Amino acid sequence: MGAVVDFTSRVGKEQRIAMDLAIQDLLHSNCLTVNLDLRDSQGSTAKSTAAAINLLNGKQVEAIIGTLTMQEAALVSEIENQTANFTILSLASPAINPPSASLQMPNFLQVANDIVIHMQCLAALVGHFQWRKVTAIYEQKSDFSYNSGMITLLSDSLKLVNSEIEHHQAFPTLSSLSDPDSFFDEELKKLRNKSNRVFILTQFSLNSAIFLFGKAKETGMMGKGYVWIVTDEIASLLDSVDSSIKYNMQGVIGIKTNFIEINTTNNFAKFKTRFRRLYGLQYPEEEENSSPSIFALRTYDAMQAMALAMKYATSKHLSQEIVSTKFQGLSGMMEFKNGMLSQQPTFQIINVFGRSYSEIAFWSPSFGFSDDMNKHLDMKERTNHNYVQVLGPINWPGGIQAAPKGWSTLVDGERPLKIGIPARGAFNQFVKVTYDQDKNQTHISGFSIDMFEAAVKNLPYQLPYVFVPFNGSYDELVEQVYYKGLDAAVGDIEVIADRYHYVEFSQPYISSGLQMVVTVKPDKLKEKWMFMNAFSKSMWLLMITTHLSVCFVVWFIECEHGQNFELEGIGAILWFSVTVLFFVQRERVQSNWARLVLAPWLVVILVVTATFTASLTSMMTISRVQPSVLNVETLKKENGTVGCNGNSFIIRYLINVLAFRPENIKRISSISDYPKAFQNGDIQAAFFVAPHAKVFLACYCKGYMKTGPIYKPSGFAFAFPKGSPLAIEMSKAILHVNEKKQVELLEKQMLSSFNCSPALNLKDGPIGYEPFSGLFLISGLVCAFALLVTSGRMAGRHLQNMCSIRAILTKTGILRWAFMYLIQSCRKSQKHCSTTSILET
Repeated sequence: MGAVVDFTSRVGKEQRIAMDLAIQDLLHSNCLTVNLDLRDSQGSTAKSTAAAINLLNGKQVEAIIGTLTMQEAALVSEIENQTANFTILSLASPAINPPSASLQMPNFLQVANDIVIHMQCLAALVGHFQWRKVTAIYEQKSDFSYNSGMITLLSDSLKLVNSEIEHHQAFPTLSSLSDPDSFFDEELKKLRNKSNRVFILTQFSLNSAIFLFGKAKETGMMGKGYVWIVTDEIASLLDSVDSSIKYNMQGVIGIKTNFIEINTTNNFAKFKTRFRRLYGLQYPEEEENSSPSIFALRTYDAMQAMALAMKYATSKHLSQEIVSTKFQGLSGMMEFKNGMLSQQPTFQIINVFGRSYSEIAFWSPSFGFSDDMNKHLDMKERTNHNYVQVLGPINWPGGIQAAPKGWSTLVDGERPLKIGIPARGAFNQFVKVTYDQDKNQTHISGFSIDMFEAAVKNLPYQLPYVFVPFNGSYDELVEQVYYKGLDAAVGDIEVIADRYHYVEFSQPYISSGLQMVVTVKPDKLKEKWMFMNAFSKSMWLLMITTHLSVCFVVWFIECEHGQNFELEGIGAILWFSVTVLFFVQRERVQSNWARLVLAPWLVVILVVTATFTASLTSMMTISRVQPSVLNVETLKKENGTVGCNGNSFIIRYLINVLAFRPENIKRISSISDYPKAFQNGDIQAAFFVAPHAKVFLACYCKGYMKTGPIYKPSGFAFAFPKGSPLAIEMSKAILHVNEKKQVELLEKQMLSSFNCSPALNLKDGPIGYEPFSGLFLISGLVCAFALLVTSGRMAGRHLQNMCSIRAILTKTGILRWAFMYLIQSCRKSQKHCSTTSILET
């Protein structure tokens, strides 16, 4: 068989030693003699391809093992046009799936794990620390590089954790640069001047990475606030580098393929001892750092699999024999599926610190993160005990313990965040800018400023910033953030759809909505008959009807009783119905049934009277007013003039949405100018956002009132550049401020400086009968029952009297005489009628 590796790289050196050891073991254990023709690619794609072609043509090898990539193998197959007659076992890591079916080669096997799993591990690490943007750095080794596909896979994985690649930078190989020092310095300075501070080395050789971190150390990019993540290609080789090199990599996070679970076997211990001895003989200058990595173990296992398969299969069916072979190797289970290793890997998350590195966690696609390998391997135990995804303590670049936020607004560590604030706002209660000429100082205060400072205090890091007063409109202030003139904008900035094209808003810190404020006029009609509005019409009608009914039933029962001369006559009962309302009746109720009817009704009168008194008192206390303008449509019909803040979005909204004429809109620049404009008749209504309306009515509470909201936007928020992670961080901080009730406290402090409360627009209707329905029902049932009993008794008494009269008449003969008289009268009437008809005839 043939082999193509890079003898100049650390990986290539380990692979060469592993191949020699595998040949020795095959001869000793299986009596197999392997003729291996080694070729040096020197890290060049062209030399790798040429070496493979030469091995196939000149040496007539049956198989090739080495660091050939899929693209290089495809080129070799196309040139030789004999794909089915040889097998390529690729040691390049990680393994990639062919982008199309046309590139699939059945005789091309990759001794590595799927690159998708590597990208998922990187994304899981980024998502754990909630970094929203990363910078991907890779080494452009050749024209056949698969970096574009790797960047796409990383981007897809990051999207699943709400992150993205903000920038990706390609570095050429060191050997291709005439002046690598100046090139690396220039490229790193470009990266340093960007806001993102999370850098991922997706594909980098060890030598280039060592040179990169040395330059990053010189340029100050290994200090506080930076995050560096390296993949398996570098992390798995850290055992082989000197402590002086690790000094330049302090705080780096690495992802390396884990094989601790098999390191305790005797086979590995023997292999490690032999490997270190042979490596020291071959490369004595590196004898101190000669421990084998995962790449050496996989090379050894691949040689074993290749040689054993060649013992039982021809070159034409060699790949099929390798795929059907399954055994436990030094690097893990050697089993292929879809042209790559099928066993899902477990990655070890390491943190470079001091002269070595520490293990902080383990990760696998099935279980995610865990801080202990035994827990990670025991799926049943982790499932029963619900182990949370945690990482061990991490020493970040700069020696800090807290996780960096992943971005910075500082350039070269000098410029703080420039926060624009509206200097010409009509309501300086939110943002107030004053200048002290004696001290040559600018003082900035207000509700919005207090909210921003409270939110900054809830950030998990220090945020340096300076306020920059801006004299333009609110829309121009937002545009300055978009054009990078300002880093952010703070103030009473309304969140509207148009502004989302330019900036990204934080969580609103106060709710808002467009409202119309008008003058008020007294409602004289309501003042005259105000007491009638204490109850609804149905309540008044029910009260009167029930009251008269109860009084009638009481009178009826007393009359039926026959002994109460004080309640005889209609006038007496009407007077009784009036005096009962005020509990001053003098008429005695003698019947127990009447008292039963009257008792629950007196309770109803007591409760209703108390409610009426309370309602009327409330109505008398609160001023009953009417708006001078009912709604927006009335304003437009009357061609009325309206006023609003000249620097806000309201003007655009009034013209484009509410269809006001531009000449009917008056721009007002100060809160104190609104009352003057109302008094002079310059405006008939004023439009405010809800927080401004609240302040205006608190300041000028008499004579003004607000109508319902015209529309309800999100509210006031802070504006940041598109994609800025600070928008998310400040949103979280605002939520913390809200949970602590600080917003309500700051708002009360702002409104407490005014002497009166806002004019109230009483919208509660009159009280209906519903609250008293239970009392009315009880009183009505008692009244109806008493009336029914009394009527029954009276009907029985009258029936008894009628029977007595009939008996007397029958006994005296008067009834018989009356009956005979009635018969004679009918006969006379019939004769008279007959005579009259004859005469007419």
